[in-house]
Amino acid sequence: MITRGRFLTAAVATAATAAGPATALGADEVPSLLDHIILGCSDLDTGIAFVERSTGVRAAYGGVHPGGGTRNALVALGGKRYLEILAPDPSQTNLRSGAVRDVAALRALASPKLLGWAVHPGNIEAFVAQLRQRGIAIEGPVSGSRKRPDGTILKWKTAHLVDDDHGMLPFFIDWDGSVHPSTDAPKGCIVERFVIDTPDPETLRKTIQRIGIDVPTYRKAVLELSTIIVGPQGRLEATS
Repeated sequence: MITRGRFLTAAVATAATAAGPATALGADEVPSLLDHIILGCSDLDTGIAFVERSTGVRAAYGGVHPGGGTRNALVALGGKRYLEILAPDPSQTNLRSGAVRDVAALRALASPKLLGWAVHPGNIEAFVAQLRQRGIAIEGPVSGSRKRPDGTILKWKTAHLVDDDHGMLPFFIDWDGSVHPSTDAPKGCIVERFVIDTPDPETLRKTIQRIGIDVPTYRKAVLELSTIIVGPQGRLEATS
């Protein structure tokens, strides 16, 4: 099983080319603080082709996660939101503890699937302190950085819930004054829907309210994340 926390800490990216603006359609079915959605796949080129075939927009290569064994590509989703395509990096052999198992799980994916999502709560230190005051166990913030293709340094801070309800709940990110990765990622797509399906929506809604975020939840036999991303030539539908 892919351990969401390890990948999502590493999976923050650089971006590449830009195009015209996009506007969200289904705002009532998209979390207001959504920052990015992570789509895992066994091979990056395959993932890029999948997104392009579904939407008509080709993701731009983002970068690698040294020690994490992964690399990614990005597509902007309108506003400060983006899709991250995450896949194993075949050039990495010296991986940090835990990453070997997780990269193996990525390689075993038969088709692209959602790994998780991030929200931007604003001042992440203040947000984490508020959650701890409410008795919610959370790890972080942890700082990270990466050199973008243009040579500038991208910085971020992340925090993770100790109990993320089997990967359904988000992690939290603050871009620490850096340009948001969506700014120069390829444009043309919007996220029309991002929801959680669960056998027990009432309990999940109480947890979401306690954390102080919003995400649509619906009753379904299977617990999973679900998204619809619309592009100029079609739509991408994916689940976890």
